[in-house]
Amino acid sequence: MSIDITQIEKGFSEREKILDGLLSDNRSIVRSCSNAIKAMHAHDMKEARKHLAEARRGVERVIAHEREFPEQLNHILQEYAEAQIVLSAIEENRIPSFSELGISAIPYLNGLLDAVGEFKREMYESLRHGDKKKAERYFDMMEEIYDSLLPLRFSNAILPEFRRKQDSARHQIEQARGELL
Repeated sequence: MSIDITQIEKGFSEREKILDGLLSDNRSIVRSCSNAIKAMHAHDMKEARKHLAEARRGVERVIAHEREFPEQLNHILQEYAEAQIVLSAIEENRIPSFSELGISAIPYLNGLLDAVGEFKREMYESLRHGDKKKAERYFDMMEEIYDSLLPLRFSNAILPEFRRKQDSARHQIEQARGELL
């Protein structure tokens, strides 16, 4: 007797090839987002937009596989969301919606919470340069994110990493409040 698993093996091999490509894209996208945020903190917005355009091209390649590989893509899309949110806050004084970014809710929410840390950094830099009004604007964004997301109380199975990031954001806001006052 012989059991034929040729089709199954072929399917898994194809899936593995896709995953290998996603992992490669993951590194590239995350690196581009990181470089974009570094450029934003250096106030080199042209460079930041260049890195975000690279990240966007990568996101466009991988987004079609989000349902198939959500665990692998959540991190990529979260980093992308964070970078886009920070750019929009710096340049336009607003936080874009997840539909504007073209990503799903989970990476958007986690990206929002990660952006709190970047706003805290911008707030500190504003204070260092004597611009209290700008510092207060970043603090207000931090609080707006936290307060808006506070009602969301779901398990880690539904909203992975969210509660941990929410607790971290609360801690960062408490620290920032002390510095601002």
